[in-house]
Amino acid sequence: MIRQTDMNSFERRNKILDLVNTQGSVMVLDLSNAFDISEVTIRADLRFLEEKGLVTRFHGGAGKPGSNLAESDNQEVKLEERYQLASDPKKRIAQAAAAMINEGMTLILDSGSTTLLIAHELARMANITVITNSLPAACALANNKDITLVVCGGTVRHKTLSMHGTIAEHSLQGISADLMFVGADGIDATNGITTFNEGYSVSGAMAAAAHKVIAVLDATKFNRRGFNQVLPMAEIDCVITDEGISDKDKTSLKKTGVELKIV
Repeated sequence: MIRQTDMNSFERRNKILDLVNTQGSVMVLDLSNAFDISEVTIRADLRFLEEKGLVTRFHGGAGKPGSNLAESDNQEVKLEERYQLASDPKKRIAQAAAAMINEGMTLILDSGSTTLLIAHELARMANITVITNSLPAACALANNKDITLVVCGGTVRHKTLSMHGTIAEHSLQGISADLMFVGADGIDATNGITTFNEGYSVSGAMAAAAHKVIAVLDATKFNRRGFNQVLPMAEIDCVITDEGISDKDKTSLKKTGVELKIV
């Protein structure tokens, strides 16, 4: 975790700019988690970088200058378009995840930006059951009458708009799902997947309810380590990531016995 006290605003903005140039675009929520500071501060950083002509802001994030899909602040961008702006690797990962799903399956979606992209892919499907603690994912799926949607109860974590706590965990008892999709802030072969957030224990209850657990993480998440473990590698069956993953990380991950899909 990169704490606010560990770097000044100049260093943080340079880090953000590096991420934009590397990934094509960034989301406010992801940056807030990565730097462990408020979304208000991140938006101020992006506003500063935009004023310098270094990024173009859109609703929920920022991209490289002149991005075709970016909109000005006074224009509304559809939720799906915001996440298409987030980065192509996440979109490819979501599509690969959706390709694993067949009619009749029961799925669990944890909260997060990549799992929300999966929800948008699922929204066009029929005869599946989706269980989620993510309110944005639930909204993305709610209009499809051919999907059985189950939303976990619990306490809303406002930062991620997701349900957590004892009630959420109890709502998963007795559930038997085919697949669970989970994202995280970091992954490494020793510690598994980790997060900078609190309220992560619901992920363990989700994993326990699924026959197969699939971690969906873009290559930038490798060798980042949050302070809370979401799931150890022993509980993860498959990792879907993008071609930005290094050979070293590929080797380390394969040694754990996990299935690795690169898109």
